[in-house]
Amino acid sequence: MPLRPLDQSSKLKNVLYEIRGAALEEAARLEADGYSVLKLNTGNPAAFGFDAPHQIVRDVVAAIPSAHGYTESRGILSARRAVVTRYETEPGFPELDVDDVYLGNGVSELITMVMQALLDEGDEVLIPSPDYPLWTAMTSLSGGTPVHYRCDESNGWQPDLEHLESLVGPRTKAIVVINPNNPTGAVYSRETLEGIARIAREHSLLLLSDEIYDRILFDGARHIPLATVAPDLLVLTFNGLSKTYRVAGFRSGWLVVTGPRAHATGFLEGITLLASTRLCPNVPAQHAVQAALGGVQSIDALIAPGGRLHEQREVAWRGLTSIPGVDCVKPDGALYLFPRLDPEVHEIHDDAKLVYDLLVAEHVLVVQGTGFNWPHPDHLRLLTLPEARVMSEAVERIGNFLASYRQ
Repeated sequence: MPLRPLDQSSKLKNVLYEIRGAALEEAARLEADGYSVLKLNTGNPAAFGFDAPHQIVRDVVAAIPSAHGYTESRGILSARRAVVTRYETEPGFPELDVDDVYLGNGVSELITMVMQALLDEGDEVLIPSPDYPLWTAMTSLSGGTPVHYRCDESNGWQPDLEHLESLVGPRTKAIVVINPNNPTGAVYSRETLEGIARIAREHSLLLLSDEIYDRILFDGARHIPLATVAPDLLVLTFNGLSKTYRVAGFRSGWLVVTGPRAHATGFLEGITLLASTRLCPNVPAQHAVQAALGGVQSIDALIAPGGRLHEQREVAWRGLTSIPGVDCVKPDGALYLFPRLDPEVHEIHDDAKLVYDLLVAEHVLVVQGTGFNWPHPDHLRLLTLPEARVMSEAVERIGNFLASYRQ
């Protein structure tokens, strides 16, 4: 008797994660054939020689003999206390208690838990375009409907508040804010954040703020936590160790809850329930949190003028903007560039094919803009983690490719 076909769930219909998509499979095949591929697709600091601070590694190693069992479902007390202390030093951040902190296996797990606790079938979540695609994917997988509000490239990729407000409907539950933004590197102004808070206040919406890059800032840019401009609203702030502290593989993130709770008791109980069902976060990685947040902030030297992250961004941005028909808003934060290909010069109809053809021709792997829920095939996202010399070579290869590429 033949076995019944097993197809993927229909819930995956709107799930997109091109950062690790089909082009990555081709890159693996090329590497298996002996080619060297420069991967500018995933923000993985360790792959580019960024070592974790030794204090973090030391504390994790020291904790391993006693980290064999489950912990409290929210996470160990010392790590949650360190998160509270971190925000106590942030001017204007609402008061926190350790029970307002949930540790997670990276921010990704916490996003999944929150969306599952929040959404019923057909509920809507307002998500920026372009976005980090996990937000759209987890909204869809949780039964919700992602609705994308436009970020304005001509205004430094700040969210278009008028467009955002026009999308609010009777089923809208929340607004997602990604600041500093992935993929654009935009750092939002106080005016923008206050505008988003006003919309949330007028329509009684939950605010979900992804601030994983809040300490990767350039040229004097200042990050303003969304919770500081909306102390009267329920705000969930997501952050973690993966980028600032270069321990992406530890999967060590946190969620903090601020603002009024009386109207959201059931929702918050749902997060706690889901935290319990996964038993607890990865225990050794929890012991990294206190060492990271309480020690020397080595990221400061990397983002300062002359620092490696600062110089790599400079080299990549200058190189891209020197390519005919390519322009790029200079990012104030994060680890990415989101250049635009002028349609008058580069007539691209399928940006996924462009990415694939670039990989085959030049062995450089980037991600197409539509992979970040940008509606037009005219952008690419590049990582700025490789050393300046390698970054310069990668951009040169992209320029050489675009000079003769036609679709």
